[in-house]
Amino acid sequence: MFGLFKKSPEEDARWTARLKAGLARTRTALGGGLNTLLGRGRIDDTLYEALETALLTADCGVAATQAVLDALRVRVRQTGSTDATQVRAMLKEILLAYVQPLEVPLDLGAQRPFIMMVAGVNGTGKTTSIGKLARYFQSHDLRVLLAAGDTFRAAAREQLTEWGARNQVDVIAQQSGDAAAVMFDAVNAARARDIDVLIADTAGRLPTQLHLMEEIRKIRRVIQKAEPTAPHEVLLVLDANTGQNALAQVQAFDQAIGVTGLILTKLDGSARGGIVVALAHARAAQPQRPGPALRFIGVGEAIDDLRPFVAKDFVDALLE
Repeated sequence: MFGLFKKSPEEDARWTARLKAGLARTRTALGGGLNTLLGRGRIDDTLYEALETALLTADCGVAATQAVLDALRVRVRQTGSTDATQVRAMLKEILLAYVQPLEVPLDLGAQRPFIMMVAGVNGTGKTTSIGKLARYFQSHDLRVLLAAGDTFRAAAREQLTEWGARNQVDVIAQQSGDAAAVMFDAVNAARARDIDVLIADTAGRLPTQLHLMEEIRKIRRVIQKAEPTAPHEVLLVLDANTGQNALAQVQAFDQAIGVTGLILTKLDGSARGGIVVALAHARAAQPQRPGPALRFIGVGEAIDDLRPFVAKDFVDALLE
């Protein structure tokens, strides 16, 4: 199962440090308020109100914030706690239980080539994330091929080609503007070249651009024609700065192309890392068809600053 590769203690330590640094702004938004609250010495309505403000400031969202506070109140009653210094540990346990279901490692299974389709709104860091994904897969001795399916944005093909050169990965591209044709050629090339993972880029688009949403449906259909079992993973790239709008993006793209996984980028430049809690709440709200898992998070601009989401590491870094 992909995502469970062993890492050295040194690599673990480096990633933990980067994650902690990357979540500094969100930790300040949330933890800064907590530090003040916990010094008051008692659990009362004032504490709950201030904690609500802290969670909302970190962009956990209204619904998720209410659910977390309700769970905290239940925990306080069950334990009979009156000391505010115990709130941090209880909140940490509640948040971990809440976001844990988002942690579903990507499973390549027996599919080869494993075909990934990557989508997102303009400016989310989609093409950059693809370059980082290529490096990550390569670090686990997988052969990677990229498909330059973003035929709308100026220089998008060149940007992906540059990432390919940095990773020593080939890029399938065409001079024409037919994204579907690029995808068809890329699937056949991946099969012919004995590739392990094919990552297909697509043009950024807003869910309100109906003609472009229809086009991305077509791209998915073309991939499926070239390989009936594909795409094996449909990743949606979200910008952490987007905040609660990310929930609407997930819903719209999921309806259009069946999103199976998320990449959350730019956590290092945002105080809105609480969106992870909101995503978990949205996933839990539809148990009959759980929403997409959070496959990867990005906490920096370096090529190795994209890693699988691990709930415990995230919560630990959020509430140190």
